[in-house]
Amino acid sequence: METAREKNLTISTLQSDDWRSWSNRGFKRLFDVFVSVLGLLLLSPVFGLLSFLLKREGPGPVLYRGPRAGKGGRAFAILKFRTMRECPESYDGPPVTAKDDERITPLGKWLRDTKLNELPQLWNVLVGEMSLVGPRPEDPEIAATWPEEARYEILSVRPGITSPATVLYHDEENLLSSEDVMATYMQSILPDKLRLDRLYVRNHSFLSDLDVLLWTAVALLPRLAGERIPEGSLFAGPLYRIVRRHVSWFFIDLAVSLAAVISAGLLWRMVEPINWGIPHLAWLALALALLFSTVNTLAGLKYIIWSRATPEDGLVLGMTNGFTICSVLFLNRIQPFQGWLPLPPLPPELIVLIGTFSFFGFIAARYRLRLITSFASRWLSWRQVDTGFGERVLILGAGQGGEIAAWLLRRGSLKRAFKLVGMVDDDPAKQGMRVDGCQILGSSGDIPDLIRRHDVGVLLCAIQNLHETARESILHLCRTSGVRAVFLSNILGEIQEHLAPAN
Repeated sequence: METAREKNLTISTLQSDDWRSWSNRGFKRLFDVFVSVLGLLLLSPVFGLLSFLLKREGPGPVLYRGPRAGKGGRAFAILKFRTMRECPESYDGPPVTAKDDERITPLGKWLRDTKLNELPQLWNVLVGEMSLVGPRPEDPEIAATWPEEARYEILSVRPGITSPATVLYHDEENLLSSEDVMATYMQSILPDKLRLDRLYVRNHSFLSDLDVLLWTAVALLPRLAGERIPEGSLFAGPLYRIVRRHVSWFFIDLAVSLAAVISAGLLWRMVEPINWGIPHLAWLALALALLFSTVNTLAGLKYIIWSRATPEDGLVLGMTNGFTICSVLFLNRIQPFQGWLPLPPLPPELIVLIGTFSFFGFIAARYRLRLITSFASRWLSWRQVDTGFGERVLILGAGQGGEIAAWLLRRGSLKRAFKLVGMVDDDPAKQGMRVDGCQILGSSGDIPDLIRRHDVGVLLCAIQNLHETARESILHLCRTSGVRAVFLSNILGEIQEHLAPAN
């Protein structure tokens, strides 16, 4: 009978699944069907050749059908090209294989190394049992050993042929040996794969799925197979970053530029004609958006999370806007001599008016009202000098708790005693960005490397409502790395206790 805890977890999972829009899930399913049909058709000669080689190598079926836990915990049969010898030991042995597993045939080893044994799973994708990208399906007996929270969260989505964990552990068999293979897998590899799978479930999108497919192809290249792909790039890869940090902002800037050109043009026509025409003014707006986006990229503004940007970032935005308008003024000045356009030059005052409107539009699109409300509080911090000395602190968590921690470390004696190195956060949208002027250096999986690289002495955990298991994991990491662990919740609790009125 289902316990109350299991019911709560089921409801939480359903709510999490409902959070994803129908259009996103529907588009992902359409993409899965299209790619699986195309792949099955184009790869049919490869399927035939591999079937012939497997039959020639020895007795046994061409395809292996293994039980796996699917979405919602429903079991299904995953399809793979058979890679083991047809004998009782192959079925009775451990479900996880090591590099020196004697059950694997020579052809099967090659199929595993090239991942060609996974190709039949395109059929699982077509019939809806799997997706191209998703947590790798696990044996039901192993899935039953997962913590309840992890099991319900991971099984809330379709399993996939590949995933971020698959990319990072593409050479998993080489990390295991036949001596006590299951114990090594359960203790050393499975916990990290569960962590990565839960991060995928929380943060996946269509763009990030395309990046995972790209990284999967990269991991199979012989020259790059040994390179470790940064964990943050798995959840926010090149396609994700290009669209989120460049393409989306370009279209926003284009809309602002169009609005600025139209508004300034209408005002100017009340005084005198422009003699350019609507199509040419539209091209001017496009040129402004292109130039502005290029200058912003060169100035590093693409790395800023504007919902938490500082007034200093706004000053840089003003400088890039000024540089753009000055460039347009210069080009407009020499245009009659160069003869680039069969048009008269625009009045310089009109260009300045367009620049003024566009500047306020760019500010409104990025800051909304935050710049005005935070300018006064940040002014004092500009006047202070950062000495650069003190014990180095790395903040875990870039949410509200991270902002509070960064604010505390930049005040008074704390600023002299500690040096803020940066933040880490598992949200892919924040990777490589800045929050309140503090750089996000990576995800939680990068903490050991960041501790060594930046000589970190204190890991300040600023994650709210931290689960006890995660807390113990952080403490263990700090003990093994030789750094001190500080929890912001403890600090705030102490402050609240001292501020509480005496009974």
